[in-house]
Amino acid sequence: MSPTGPFRLVSVNTAPERAKRLIGRVVEDVKEQYTIIHAANAASIEEVRATVQEVQPNVLFTASMWTPEEAAQIISIAKEIVPDLKTFSLPQGLQVEKGPDAVVEYIKENLPALLG
Repeated sequence: MSPTGPFRLVSVNTAPERAKRLIGRVVEDVKEQYTIIHAANAASIEEVRATVQEVQPNVLFTASMWTPEEAAQIISIAKEIVPDLKTFSLPQGLQVEKGPDAVVEYIKENLPALLG
């Protein structure tokens, strides 16, 4: 069976290099099931609108440094531009409390429901 996709992913993370590294690990681990292209990262809430307009992603991830309210605001902005966008918010504090491996595992566990 060939992988599902390609999915254009935008991450919203104040640490763009970390986002690139972590999502790179996820992309590599799930490449048999999904083709995911990490198209861009918005490093602030202010960058979300322009980034989503430019990339027109299928999927948007908010990182674990955002509060639930901030994540909701980011998703709201993004969905104004791409109404059927699939969105995924990491639980606040996951990276800090459990480290990068936990983030990668959490994303992988939740991808089938998101991209299904």
